Amino acid sequence: MSGVRESDVLIVGGGIAGASAGYFLGRAGGRVTLLEAESAPGTHATGRSAALFSEYYGNAVVRELTRASRAFYETPPAGFSPVAELLRPRGVLALGTPGTGREFDAAKASGAGAPQPVVELNRDRALALCPALRPDAFARALYKPGARDIDTDAVLQGFLRGLKVTGGTVVTGARVHALTRRTGRWHAATSAGEFSAPVVVDAAGAWADQVAKSAGVTPQGLVAYRRTAALVSLPRELASTGSSAVSVAGWPMVADVAETFYARPESGGLLISPADATPVPPGDVRPDEGDVALALDRFRAVVDLPVRHVRRAWAGLRSSAPDDTPVIGPDPEAPGFCWLAGLGGHGIQTAPAAGALLAALIAGNEPPPGLTGAVAGTTPARVGRS
Repeated sequence: MSGVRESDVLIVGGGIAGASAGYFLGRAGGRVTLLEAESAPGTHATGRSAALFSEYYGNAVVRELTRASRAFYETPPAGFSPVAELLRPRGVLALGTPGTGREFDAAKASGAGAPQPVVELNRDRALALCPALRPDAFARALYKPGARDIDTDAVLQGFLRGLKVTGGTVVTGARVHALTRRTGRWHAATSAGEFSAPVVVDAAGAWADQVAKSAGVTPQGLVAYRRTAALVSLPRELASTGSSAVSVAGWPMVADVAETFYARPESGGLLISPADATPVPPGDVRPDEGDVALALDRFRAVVDLPVRHVRRAWAGLRSSAPDDTPVIGPDPEAPGFCWLAGLGGHGIQTAPAAGALLAALIAGNEPPPGLTGAVAGTTPARVGRS
């Protein structure tokens, strides 16, 4: 058909899922076209991430994908990014606040199997890591030494750059209106024209089920959730990055084991979130003032700091399958239709392994090392279909 732009693979969605898929599929030899609805990739989720790499976070499949991603981030391929360190030390201090004994024991047990196991700290050692803690606000404390800050923008741009180096194309402003399969090829009608390929990857994040429905493919039951965050200012002596003993810059992320809040140093202040997961329709979400206030209240309950001014607040989207496990691989009922969706807020920490696994499954190859268990756990076929 005249005017149709053809390639080997179409990817719908330009966040971390679509970018990592494009990177690995391009390296496997395919001509990739990535279609992003917005004017820039990563608008709704990746660009609003809390930017933490944690092998302690998520269920067993998520942790497996995360462990398999660390080597890529620690020693990225040549030319991947001009940023010298994609991961930087941070650590997480998780507090056992009153009434969270069961959650504490579960976090300690699951974290014992991490490459850098969790360590239970006494109160004095916890206060040494975060001197502003209220001593009476927690009974126990866990330290997660392997958690790292991650440069989300450098990672996203690295995957997109790698896609382009292999001859791939990124098309922004290309919202998909319809997907149809004709003569062995998927045809995508978009606001930027029509595109065609024998394989399409649904990496549309919160919109992934909508994309599937437009293609006549059974959805995965994905739900979009809003996560709120705020950047708060601190007095100058606390925000200093120098050697002052009161500076928060070197503190670990502070959270509670029940996951009702987290806070970490960011841009001379603190990034604080109530760790909310409010179901919302897919869209450009905005922060809720009540959630911002809740985050501040929960933080003040355990940390004695003069936190008053909210510099800015924002909200991002995350989307999850019913079992909170990513959906990766070819759809069992739709030839040439593949999924990389439902990353549930774990996208940035699992992207290298998830993208490599998808590329292997599309090619019919063995999964990458360390991901044998993830194949069954992430398959689209696990969703019950009538």
